[in-house]
Amino acid sequence: MASDNRSHAQKRDEFCYFLADRCPDSHESAEEMPLDELIAFAREIQDVAWVRAAVVVLISLLLAKIVDLVICHLLLRLAALSNTDLDDQLIHLLHRPLFISVVLVGLHAAIKILELGEGIERILIASIGTAAIFVWTGAGFRLTSALLSGLSRLANRVTWLEARSLPLFDNLSKIVIFSLAVYWLLVTWDLNLAPWLASAGIVGIAVGFAAKDSLANLFGGLFIIMDAPYKINDFIILDSGERGRVIKIGLRSTRLLTRDDVEVTLPNSYIANSKVVNESGGPYEKTRVAIVVGVAYGSDIDRVREVLHGAAESVEFVVSDPAPRVQFIEMGDSALLFRVQGWVDQPAMRGRCIDGMNTAVYKALSQANIEIPFPQRVVTMAGAPAEPAPPS
Repeated sequence: MASDNRSHAQKRDEFCYFLADRCPDSHESAEEMPLDELIAFAREIQDVAWVRAAVVVLISLLLAKIVDLVICHLLLRLAALSNTDLDDQLIHLLHRPLFISVVLVGLHAAIKILELGEGIERILIASIGTAAIFVWTGAGFRLTSALLSGLSRLANRVTWLEARSLPLFDNLSKIVIFSLAVYWLLVTWDLNLAPWLASAGIVGIAVGFAAKDSLANLFGGLFIIMDAPYKINDFIILDSGERGRVIKIGLRSTRLLTRDDVEVTLPNSYIANSKVVNESGGPYEKTRVAIVVGVAYGSDIDRVREVLHGAAESVEFVVSDPAPRVQFIEMGDSALLFRVQGWVDQPAMRGRCIDGMNTAVYKALSQANIEIPFPQRVVTMAGAPAEPAPPS
């Protein structure tokens, strides 16, 4: 290798002497040289390694510019014909990494031409590979974020990706890209992967046993985000009786704000294994509110229906669509039972609506002179003296 380096140095010196001998006057141009001297000059250039390396770098720069022009002009014109701006964003994000990649390929070829020695050449090539990994890792982060964001806006076409699950998929994609980047860095620098993988396996087992509950909550959070049994601002009821508005869905826990303005934090593993009643679910968010009222036997049923219906319609929080309903549900022990139903726009209005309906129904029945009976019981005491018979 030393003899090769000396031969390159000798060729470089001979090339410099050749230029000084052929061009004593600095103002003499290449056009004034005879043709045979130009041919000899070109042959001398072919034998100089650094000149060939420089030519390769210049060609790579030219190719990179051509690739950049093709992407920026031809592909952008084609992307302008589409109905979405997602392809335009992807093309804008791709042209710089492609430009840098073509230049790095030229530098790699130039280093091979120079033959700098095995140690130096290996370090330089690994450095070029590291630069390429960093360039494409950053580009991968931006590309996946743009792609997922664009797909989340296509709710009618892409059903598995929604705005609420976008951060989850974005973080997962970045973790995968980062893991691949670390792997290729180790491969580029020719590091032994076996100890790293063995250490990672041991650490994974230890973390799995130590953070069993945390991992259960983590996977519960992933299932909640993917399955979406509820979303932010939904009113839910759990098996244990907690009822409130969802204010945050995290990877470890879910937070509810109850009607008493108390924040309750529930582990996702607990919610994942419980029955969840989503009062805000269904085709729309409107919620039905019902109360039961009894009137005395002998009351005019049609009149009672009319009064109860008017009372429900007069409540501020009851919507007109769907309209309130009155149902005769049972002939009880002491009263005729009616169910009065109305709908509110949001589950948060449920308590105020019940209060308003009870107030309006009581006032309406009182004004209509319709009796609201109360249970009566006749108690007979055992062993009590019998009442005397009335005189005949």
